[in-house]
Amino acid sequence: MILVIDIGNTRIKAAVFEDNNLKEKFDFTIDLLQNTIEKILLKNNSITDLVLSSVGNSENNLFSFLDGKINVHSISHSDNFPFHNLYETPATLGIDRMVLASGAVLQFPNQNRLVIDAGTCVTYDFIDENDNYHGGAIAPGLRLRYESLHQYTAKLPLLTLQIPENILGNSTNSAIHSGVVNGLVFEIDGFIDYYKAHYSKFIIILTGGDAEFLAKRLKNTIFANSNFLLESLNHTFQYKIKND
Repeated sequence: MILVIDIGNTRIKAAVFEDNNLKEKFDFTIDLLQNTIEKILLKNNSITDLVLSSVGNSENNLFSFLDGKINVHSISHSDNFPFHNLYETPATLGIDRMVLASGAVLQFPNQNRLVIDAGTCVTYDFIDENDNYHGGAIAPGLRLRYESLHQYTAKLPLLTLQIPENILGNSTNSAIHSGVVNGLVFEIDGFIDYYKAHYSKFIIILTGGDAEFLAKRLKNTIFANSNFLLESLNHTFQYKIKND
């Protein structure tokens, strides 16, 4: 069994896999990392490997308490990936985006793929049918949009996520909700429309913490899977084992 862990900007997500079957998943903050992992390992004593991806750079020392207990693997730029990286600055490409691209290639072969990860940031990653990774876009996520409106203006309030009643907001609060939520929905649909106009045999994968909320509001047909990054970590590790 394998424990995969993704350390994001605000939360840590983890899952236990037996082969390609997700047995259980977890969501917690970094201050609970050691306690949570120890509980997971106690409950699942067949786990032999921990596979880690992170948006940061110094997380390996967080797992020193596991020395001699299980094997810890940190996915890095030097690993083998199942795609050709055409990014102009490959060293700056986030490991989370590389893992998502890897999962898209391994799970959806021989087609064009657009992976949209809607979390703290919204990332768009395009991999063509020949497994060439081209890049994409990075934009603020829902929470960042609400926070920036409050922090960088004099009077706009800090609101929490709410479904807009209309496109046309008739109060400050309803206008903010419309701008944040509808603005991001229109943005995502716009990106999808662009790629669909230029490429055929296409699949759009929507994942991340806000995937379920956004999926219900998009006009385009998508494959929504909030666990896609965790699944991609597992698939990437299996690929790494076979190709190292």
